[in-house]
Amino acid sequence: MSATGYTQRWASGSGWLALPLVLLAGIVYCMLIIPLPWHWSLPWVPALGIDFAVHVDGLSAFFLVLITGVGSMVFLYAAGYMSGDRRSPRLFLLLTLFMFAMMGCVSADNLLTLFVFWELTSIISFLLVGFNHQQQNSRQSAQQALMVTAGGGLFLLAGFILLGQIAGTYSISSLLLQADSLVQQPGIHVALVLIWIGCFTKSAQFPFHFWLPNAMTAPTPVSAYLHSATMVKLGVYLLARLDPAFDSLPLWRYGLVIVGSLTALLAVTHALRERDLKRILAWSTVAALGTLTLLVGLPGPHAALAVAAFLLAHALYKAPLFFVAGNVDHGAGTRIIDDLHGMRRYMPWTASAALLAGVSMAGIPASFGFIAKDVMTAAKSEADLFFLVSAGTILVSAVSVAVAAVAAVRIFWGQDNCPAEARLHEGHWPMLVPPLAIACMGIAFGLAPGWVNPLIISTAQSMTPTADMNALVSPWHALSGPVLLTQLLAIGIGLVIYLSWDKLHQFMDHVKPLDRWGPTAWYHKKLKGIPYGAALVTRSLQHGRLVHYTALLLVFIAVILAIVLLTVTLPRFQWPAWQAVSWPIFLALSIIAVGAIVSVFLRANLLLVLVSGLVGYGSALFFLFTSAPDLALTQFFMETVLVVVAVAALLHLSRSRIAPVNDRYRPWHMLLAILIGLVFCIIFLISTSATMNEALASFFAQKSWTEAYGKNVVNVIIVDFRALDTLGEIAVVAFALLAAVPLLAGIRSHRKSAAQTREVE
Repeated sequence: MSATGYTQRWASGSGWLALPLVLLAGIVYCMLIIPLPWHWSLPWVPALGIDFAVHVDGLSAFFLVLITGVGSMVFLYAAGYMSGDRRSPRLFLLLTLFMFAMMGCVSADNLLTLFVFWELTSIISFLLVGFNHQQQNSRQSAQQALMVTAGGGLFLLAGFILLGQIAGTYSISSLLLQADSLVQQPGIHVALVLIWIGCFTKSAQFPFHFWLPNAMTAPTPVSAYLHSATMVKLGVYLLARLDPAFDSLPLWRYGLVIVGSLTALLAVTHALRERDLKRILAWSTVAALGTLTLLVGLPGPHAALAVAAFLLAHALYKAPLFFVAGNVDHGAGTRIIDDLHGMRRYMPWTASAALLAGVSMAGIPASFGFIAKDVMTAAKSEADLFFLVSAGTILVSAVSVAVAAVAAVRIFWGQDNCPAEARLHEGHWPMLVPPLAIACMGIAFGLAPGWVNPLIISTAQSMTPTADMNALVSPWHALSGPVLLTQLLAIGIGLVIYLSWDKLHQFMDHVKPLDRWGPTAWYHKKLKGIPYGAALVTRSLQHGRLVHYTALLLVFIAVILAIVLLTVTLPRFQWPAWQAVSWPIFLALSIIAVGAIVSVFLRANLLLVLVSGLVGYGSALFFLFTSAPDLALTQFFMETVLVVVAVAALLHLSRSRIAPVNDRYRPWHMLLAILIGLVFCIIFLISTSATMNEALASFFAQKSWTEAYGKNVVNVIIVDFRALDTLGEIAVVAFALLAAVPLLAGIRSHRKSAAQTREVE
């Protein structure tokens, strides 16, 4: 095949499709022949305890299968959805990078490595949500998604660092092994709350739930991938990963149950206010994420099994429904449910996929959604839940039934109200195969759950290693007892909500507190307040007075260093042993002190420059007598250039009016100088009293001759080991010279012109 043929093949998506398929096949093959878990490690930053470690157990393998399996269908769908669009290579590239970032997150065994991939998903999702960047709402939604998820990532990083310091390791697998002692450590609750914020922002939990429906401006393949298998479930993955270590803490259990329940209830309330099909599905995703968070917080083996089953069930019905929404938008030109009725006449295959996926979402018997809700009901019955939480979960299930009916029945099976001139059409086969294939899997796994039993049980055992979970998933178990009654109750309430959807929408549309005082309103107020705050800070600080700028910078440095010294270093400080100072060093320090003290009392600018130059020359002598000749040479050169240029400039400006320094600020400047000097003096004393690590000195001593072929260790360090540092010093000198040349040339030119003027006169 020619190069042009290969290019066209990759641009159309058929070449990109091979990536997730190959990865899926490789993962499944390895799972069949190599027993879990798998572990592999490569040192990355050993000094900080950071390894590029991979640990794949049942939970990681489940997410890897989900990411690559649904990803294969998303890539196929995108090939049809973006057919003829010149931007399709960019979309496939971003989807591929996003897939690898997600795989890195769920397989990383180091907290800091996981954080790197975590932030990559935020950055790439920003590009995916804002894919249609020519539209303002796409740019705003991408900005909101990035600000919320990346902002939460900062809290997550703080929580990871604190957790790693408490545990003494950043390895997740090692951390889980010391769970019994870890929960008793002081500060563990602070670390968990920080990690929660990161997880809640990523998985759209209250009060950060508002960003996810706004991300529906992304193309449909992106929405289907983000909502069904990848990014929004990353927070749930991390909570499930850490659950074996912290499920005994009341904060962990009750906190996740309360936040998850509140998120689910608010999400179904918002779903009733929407008319856009994708936004309705998005709010139902938020409700599902809240339910998953609730399930992670529940104790007992059924809770872990329910998390695994519901994760799979949600992917098997939500991805097809988003594909259906994309097909409807592609074929009818709208997603507003008021304008869509009787679409089965024009889109029969899409209607079939919607019906199959809707059956699973509603939890109808013979679907895997029904199996998942069976295990969820058993998990809730094992837990000591509040009555309101139990009732709320039934309401959430009922609204899920109503949403499934809207997506699968109302749009396709109602009376045809489409205008005669509308050119409705079915999508191409790449847009039909993915929703039909995934929706059929949801029905097949419901009829024969034994096919996925090993995967689900392995996932659950990763969350609850000590529990016996054999044969907990059974379609016949779900058809008896209170489980069936609970599900029938939810279906009945859901049908009532579906039949009253328009009336409920009208009522909910008048509930203004959700708009005025909710998290969304708070976000927009804070966003609008940023320019006002920036203007206030600019007016207060950017006043054009260089002296104040310098003073403010020095105050900030002194305060930060003082806080660190008082809280961390001084409690463990030991006074260093006194050592006699040689007379050359004493001479250098005396020159520095004399120059600094005399400069305080001088008024003339020319004398001030000359005397203050003693500080620089004294520093150069100090460097010279403490075996740092490179620094001494640089300091001598820079100080000479500075003094010469400053003197020349002052002589040139002697006829101009120079604003004198206000004398009332001098005492404050002196106090600030004393404060800075005191802080750095303490830092110097602490550094000299600390035990020095000789590893670096030994390394240079051993490697200077064998690797750099130099006997002078200092020269070898400067020229070979620290070559870039030396290059930087040379650059500083060169830039100083370049900065001085035009100034001196200007002064010379001015003098020539002045001399010529005098000759003419």
